[in-house]
Amino acid sequence: MRKGTEEKTPIVVRPEAVERYLREAFGPSARMLGVCAMGEGGQGMKEFGYGKPVCLDFEVDGEVRRGVLSIMRGDKYGHQFYWDRAAILMFQFEAGGKLEKHVRPLGLGYFDQDDRLVPVSGPKEFFILSEKAAGYDYYLDLQRIRKTGLEARDLDMARGFARWLARIHGRKKDDADLYLRRVRNLIGASECIFGLVDAYPHPYDLFPPERFCALEKRIIDWRWKLRGFTHRLSEVHGDFHPWNVLVQEDGPGGDKTRDFAVLDRSRGEWGEPADDVATMSLNFVLFGLYGEPKLAGDFERLYLTFWETYLRESGDDEILSVIAPFYVFRGLVVASPQWYPGHPPAVREGLLRFLGNVLEDDRFDCQNFNRYLR
Repeated sequence: MRKGTEEKTPIVVRPEAVERYLREAFGPSARMLGVCAMGEGGQGMKEFGYGKPVCLDFEVDGEVRRGVLSIMRGDKYGHQFYWDRAAILMFQFEAGGKLEKHVRPLGLGYFDQDDRLVPVSGPKEFFILSEKAAGYDYYLDLQRIRKTGLEARDLDMARGFARWLARIHGRKKDDADLYLRRVRNLIGASECIFGLVDAYPHPYDLFPPERFCALEKRIIDWRWKLRGFTHRLSEVHGDFHPWNVLVQEDGPGGDKTRDFAVLDRSRGEWGEPADDVATMSLNFVLFGLYGEPKLAGDFERLYLTFWETYLRESGDDEILSVIAPFYVFRGLVVASPQWYPGHPPAVREGLLRFLGNVLEDDRFDCQNFNRYLR
């Protein structure tokens, strides 16, 4: 695999492409007068590499204008991917013109795969259109298991999840900086550990500030431990939970074949496999705690089947040495009074006890989950 930030083919700035962009962005009267590298004259600029701005002279309705066309260079400081850089440029376009003495933004756009310049005009909010897959939400199966019990097909589905994760996690990438970025995001991002802590009520009777403070300090110890595991960077989903899985059935009553599709991939293409494993397995625990104050019975079987299949298929025993902080992240989600306001007190209290206990073992004991609920 390639190491470091993704290598990109230099963008070729073709005069006809620039002129087409100017007409689309500024109207049919727009006409290019010249293009050159910053600090150079003439029209000899042929390649537009990262960090190489281009000076554009053009006119609109007979008025001569001068602008600077620039993009960002990919680097290890959270700018590895084009969508990282897009967010920065969107901010600069939106905010630059509002600041006294700041140069005025003239246009926002992107280079497509054919080096055409495509304008983004007056953005207010972005959207995505995705295909609609067949199937029903997997969490409905977990609700059914609570009411009517575990079936053979439920264990088959858990095995299917584990095999799929083992398969995608088998794709590795050699990029230590990107692994460390994902660990930073796990700890400090607004939608991850520190952000979730800030979203809890303050003070919170079930988990007072001194416990949150101790939790965060312990998480920092794990951040430094995880620096030794950068070789684990793998393809991941990033938010693999029962509300992001669609169960697909073939035949009446689901008696023939069952498959699944996944939704809403989050937080990047590459990460730590433990993130996906922690997310799904802790949701098995969550549904199990609604029956009694420990993991037992049907949901313990589901949980153990998932774990045993994953460990066998992936051969990744090392995951047990890194998964604890990922369990804390997902535990903060499923214990949240904002995201899950209807939890009985015993369920929430058990999950909150788990948060502190799981960080105290160097290796997670997946066979004995209940010791972390005490």
